[in-house]
Amino acid sequence: MSAGNIRLAAARDAPAIHAIYAPIVSGSFISFELEAPTVAEVERRIVQTLRKFPWLVLEDPEGLLGYAYACEHRERAAYQWSVDVSCYVQERARRRGVGRSLYEALLRVLARQGFTNAFAGIALPNAASVGMHASVGFEPLGHYRDVGYKLGEWHDTVWMQRRLASPPAKPEAPRPLAALPPHEVDEAIAG
Repeated sequence: MSAGNIRLAAARDAPAIHAIYAPIVSGSFISFELEAPTVAEVERRIVQTLRKFPWLVLEDPEGLLGYAYACEHRERAAYQWSVDVSCYVQERARRRGVGRSLYEALLRVLARQGFTNAFAGIALPNAASVGMHASVGFEPLGHYRDVGYKLGEWHDTVWMQRRLASPPAKPEAPRPLAALPPHEVDEAIAG
Protein backbone atom coordinates (compact mmCIF):
# COMPACT_ATOMS: atom_id res chain seq x y z
CA MET A 1 0.00 0.00 0.00
CA SER A 2 1.16 3.49 -0.76
CA ALA A 3 2.34 5.84 1.94
CA GLY A 4 1.27 9.39 1.40
CA ASN A 5 -1.44 11.94 1.88
CA ILE A 6 -4.46 12.12 -0.45
CA ARG A 7 -6.16 15.48 -0.82
CA LEU A 8 -8.10 17.56 -3.30
CA ALA A 9 -5.92 19.02 -6.02
CA ALA A 10 -5.43 22.77 -6.24
CA ALA A 11 -4.34 25.07 -9.05
CA ARG A 12 -0.86 25.20 -7.47
CA ASP A 13 -0.47 21.47 -8.26
CA ALA A 14 -0.49 22.10 -12.02
CA PRO A 15 3.32 22.01 -12.48
CA ALA A 16 3.66 18.69 -10.61
CA ILE A 17 0.68 17.17 -12.42
CA HIS A 18 2.13 18.37 -15.73
CA ALA A 19 5.45 16.70 -14.82
CA ILE A 20 3.63 13.37 -14.36
CA TYR A 21 1.35 13.64 -17.40
CA ALA A 22 3.52 15.25 -20.10
CA PRO A 23 5.94 12.28 -20.45
CA ILE A 24 2.97 9.90 -20.66
CA VAL A 25 1.49 11.94 -23.51
CA SER A 26 4.74 12.37 -25.41
CA GLY A 27 6.26 8.94 -24.82
CA SER A 28 3.41 6.46 -24.72
CA PHE A 29 0.01 5.59 -26.15
CA ILE A 30 -1.57 5.44 -22.67
CA SER A 31 -3.16 8.86 -23.21
CA PHE A 32 -4.68 9.50 -26.60
CA GLU A 33 -3.76 13.18 -26.42
CA LEU A 34 -1.15 13.81 -29.10
CA GLU A 35 0.45 16.87 -27.49
CA ALA A 36 0.94 17.44 -23.79
CA PRO A 37 -1.10 20.32 -22.40
CA THR A 38 0.80 23.28 -21.02
CA VAL A 39 1.03 23.91 -17.28
CA ALA A 40 -1.52 26.70 -17.74
CA GLU A 41 -3.91 24.30 -19.47
CA VAL A 42 -3.47 21.72 -16.69
CA GLU A 43 -4.28 24.45 -14.16
CA ARG A 44 -7.40 25.40 -16.14
CA ARG A 45 -8.51 21.75 -16.23
CA ILE A 46 -8.06 21.36 -12.46
CA VAL A 47 -10.08 24.49 -11.68
CA GLN A 48 -12.81 23.56 -14.16
CA THR A 49 -13.05 19.96 -12.93
CA LEU A 50 -13.27 20.89 -9.24
CA ARG A 51 -16.46 22.86 -9.84
CA LYS A 52 -18.37 19.61 -10.17
CA PHE A 53 -16.07 16.61 -9.84
CA PRO A 54 -13.22 15.51 -7.57
CA TRP A 55 -9.58 15.74 -8.65
CA LEU A 56 -7.35 14.09 -6.07
CA VAL A 57 -3.59 13.99 -5.63
CA LEU A 58 -1.41 11.72 -3.53
CA GLU A 59 1.73 13.30 -2.17
CA ASP A 60 4.61 12.25 0.00
CA PRO A 61 7.47 14.38 1.36
CA GLU A 62 9.18 14.24 -2.06
CA GLY A 63 6.15 15.59 -3.96
CA LEU A 64 3.16 14.38 -5.93
CA LEU A 65 3.14 10.68 -6.76
CA GLY A 66 -0.08 10.57 -8.75
CA TYR A 67 -3.52 11.95 -9.35
CA ALA A 68 -7.02 10.78 -10.21
CA TYR A 69 -10.06 12.70 -11.34
CA ALA A 70 -13.58 12.32 -12.66
CA CYS A 71 -15.35 14.07 -15.49
CA GLU A 72 -18.67 14.02 -17.25
CA HIS A 73 -19.45 10.71 -18.94
CA ARG A 74 -21.59 12.27 -21.67
CA GLU A 75 -23.25 15.66 -22.13
CA ARG A 76 -26.90 14.60 -22.32
CA ALA A 77 -28.80 14.97 -19.04
CA ALA A 78 -29.84 11.32 -18.77
CA TYR A 79 -26.17 10.40 -18.29
CA GLN A 80 -25.65 12.74 -15.31
CA TRP A 81 -25.37 9.88 -12.77
CA SER A 82 -22.34 8.40 -14.55
CA VAL A 83 -18.75 9.66 -14.69
CA ASP A 84 -15.54 8.82 -16.51
CA VAL A 85 -12.44 8.47 -14.34
CA SER A 86 -8.71 8.63 -14.99
CA CYS A 87 -5.61 8.03 -12.90
CA TYR A 88 -1.94 8.70 -13.62
CA VAL A 89 1.04 7.77 -11.46
CA GLN A 90 4.59 9.09 -11.56
CA GLU A 91 7.02 6.51 -12.93
CA ARG A 92 9.00 6.13 -9.67
CA ALA A 93 5.79 5.40 -7.74
CA ARG A 94 4.21 2.75 -9.96
CA ARG A 95 3.31 -0.66 -8.53
CA ARG A 96 3.22 0.76 -4.99
CA GLY A 97 -0.55 1.05 -4.60
CA VAL A 98 -0.71 4.74 -5.48
CA GLY A 99 -3.30 4.30 -8.24
CA ARG A 100 -5.39 1.96 -6.12
CA SER A 101 -5.36 4.35 -3.14
CA LEU A 102 -6.30 7.29 -5.32
CA TYR A 103 -9.13 5.40 -7.01
CA GLU A 104 -10.54 4.08 -3.74
CA ALA A 105 -10.72 7.64 -2.37
CA LEU A 106 -12.08 9.04 -5.64
CA LEU A 107 -14.83 6.42 -5.84
CA ARG A 108 -15.91 7.14 -2.24
CA VAL A 109 -16.23 10.86 -2.99
CA LEU A 110 -18.20 10.17 -6.17
CA ALA A 111 -20.59 7.89 -4.28
CA ARG A 112 -21.18 10.65 -1.68
CA GLN A 113 -22.00 13.02 -4.51
CA GLY A 114 -24.72 10.67 -5.73
CA PHE A 115 -23.11 9.17 -8.84
CA THR A 116 -24.05 5.55 -9.59
CA ASN A 117 -21.47 4.43 -12.20
CA ALA A 118 -17.84 5.11 -13.03
CA PHE A 119 -16.33 4.21 -16.40
CA ALA A 120 -12.69 3.98 -17.45
CA GLY A 121 -11.26 3.65 -20.94
CA ILE A 122 -7.85 1.98 -21.10
CA ALA A 123 -5.65 1.99 -24.20
CA LEU A 124 -4.29 -1.48 -24.90
CA PRO A 125 -2.05 -3.25 -24.30
CA ASN A 126 -1.81 -2.12 -20.68
CA ALA A 127 -2.12 -5.09 -18.31
CA ALA A 128 -1.00 -3.01 -15.30
CA SER A 129 -3.85 -0.51 -15.72
CA VAL A 130 -6.44 -3.20 -16.44
CA GLY A 131 -5.29 -5.05 -13.31
CA MET A 132 -5.34 -1.94 -11.15
CA HIS A 133 -8.88 -1.10 -12.28
CA ALA A 134 -10.01 -4.68 -11.59
CA SER A 135 -8.46 -4.47 -8.11
CA VAL A 136 -10.87 -1.67 -7.18
CA GLY A 137 -13.93 -3.37 -8.62
CA PHE A 138 -14.04 -2.34 -12.27
CA GLU A 139 -15.34 -4.98 -14.67
CA PRO A 140 -14.74 -5.19 -18.43
CA LEU A 141 -17.66 -3.77 -20.36
CA GLY A 142 -16.60 -3.47 -23.98
CA HIS A 143 -13.70 -3.48 -26.38
CA TYR A 144 -13.17 -0.84 -29.08
CA ARG A 145 -10.90 -2.17 -31.81
CA ASP A 146 -8.38 0.08 -33.59
CA VAL A 147 -10.03 3.15 -32.08
CA GLY A 148 -6.93 5.32 -31.60
CA TYR A 149 -3.84 5.93 -33.73
CA LYS A 150 -0.76 7.09 -31.88
CA LEU A 151 3.00 6.64 -32.21
CA GLY A 152 2.63 4.93 -35.57
CA GLU A 153 0.20 2.22 -34.43
CA TRP A 154 -3.51 1.58 -34.02
CA HIS A 155 -4.61 0.83 -30.46
CA ASP A 156 -7.64 -0.86 -28.99
CA THR A 157 -9.39 0.38 -25.87
CA VAL A 158 -11.13 -1.64 -23.22
CA TRP A 159 -13.92 0.07 -21.30
CA MET A 160 -14.50 -0.93 -17.72
CA GLN A 161 -17.34 -0.09 -15.33
CA ARG A 162 -17.56 0.18 -11.55
CA ARG A 163 -20.95 0.41 -9.85
CA LEU A 164 -20.86 3.10 -7.15
CA ALA A 165 -24.43 2.66 -5.88
CA SER A 166 -27.63 0.92 -6.86
CA PRO A 167 -29.56 3.18 -9.21
CA PRO A 168 -32.56 4.59 -7.30
CA ALA A 169 -36.03 4.49 -8.89
CA LYS A 170 -36.31 8.29 -8.72
CA PRO A 171 -32.78 9.68 -8.51
CA GLU A 172 -31.88 13.14 -7.33
CA ALA A 173 -29.26 14.97 -9.38
CA PRO A 174 -25.73 14.30 -8.14
CA ARG A 175 -24.34 17.10 -5.99
CA PRO A 176 -21.48 19.12 -7.43
CA LEU A 177 -18.28 18.70 -5.44
CA ALA A 178 -18.49 22.35 -4.36
CA ALA A 179 -21.90 21.60 -2.74
CA LEU A 180 -20.49 18.93 -0.42
CA PRO A 181 -19.45 20.19 3.01
CA PRO A 182 -15.64 20.03 3.31
CA HIS A 183 -15.84 17.55 6.21
CA GLU A 184 -17.83 15.13 3.99
CA VAL A 185 -15.16 15.32 1.30
CA ASP A 186 -12.41 14.80 3.88
CA GLU A 187 -14.25 11.82 5.41
CA ALA A 188 -14.77 10.22 1.99
CA ILE A 189 -11.11 10.70 1.05
CA ALA A 190 -9.94 9.24 4.36
CA GLY A 191 -12.28 6.27 4.06
